[in-house]
Amino acid sequence: MSGRPVKRSLTLHGHRTSVSLEEPFWKAFRNIAKERNMPINVLAAEIDETRGVESGLASAIRVYVLEHAQKKAQLGD
Repeated sequence: MSGRPVKRSLTLHGHRTSVSLEEPFWKAFRNIAKERNMPINVLAAEIDETRGVESGLASAIRVYVLEHAQKKAQLGD
């Protein structure tokens, strides 16, 4: 498994965009979307709406995945 980011396409609010994420982050991101029973594009749009202008979408997704994992660890899931 390479630690290099891979460019992936998403659709946010009807517009195509791409993010470069490492495979473990992409898998975790997809799993969170599945866990929340929502399409990955919807979750990406949700993250996009809440991120500040100072961070890129890929960084915001990484932070979201990390925070999700930390919350699950605190709850003992």
